[in-house]
Amino acid sequence: MDAIHLLATTLGLGFAAGLRLYSTVLGLGLAIRFGVLHLPPTLQGLEVLANPAVLIAAGVAFAAEFVGDKIPWVDSVWDAVHTVIRPIGAVVLAATAFADLDPVVRLVLVILCGGVALTSHATKAATRLAVNHSPEPFSNAALSLMGDVAAPFMVWLTTSHPIIALFLVIGFLFVFVWLAGRIWRLLRSGLQRLRRWSMA
Repeated sequence: MDAIHLLATTLGLGFAAGLRLYSTVLGLGLAIRFGVLHLPPTLQGLEVLANPAVLIAAGVAFAAEFVGDKIPWVDSVWDAVHTVIRPIGAVVLAATAFADLDPVVRLVLVILCGGVALTSHATKAATRLAVNHSPEPFSNAALSLMGDVAAPFMVWLTTSHPIIALFLVIGFLFVFVWLAGRIWRLLRSGLQRLRRWSMA
């Protein structure tokens, strides 16, 4: 796998993990276990995701996230908790995937994967906080379902068409930088509202 494909895989997996960590792990694990995804030599470390214990743990966590993400404000509490968990999960995923690479290259890819995961998570969390202010429940559920589809789609795109995935993630990063100030304000105001709600 050349450098461009390594970078594409790293950014694609980080983006998907930032949106839905557990469905990313579960989807990869099932694809590997049932022979849908054949890993190149540089990604052989991901075979551990096909272990039954990993699949069960990811499946249970995915089910909890799937339900909780459909409930307004519960989804924001879940996102607040996962501000740490999703980027760390992406870092572990990258470290596992690239275990056999040169340590310097592996460290660079791990940092990039974690950074993209934090970016996609922050954007998702801010968007859901903004939508939670709406009194109707349908937009929240629609966004949640879009996330349920987007993460496995990104995993598929990353493993099947990594260059396309790379351009999509780079485009997303440009949009994120452009909206960074607004995203930060949304996150801060939403977290303050959650704090007031929990103390009430």
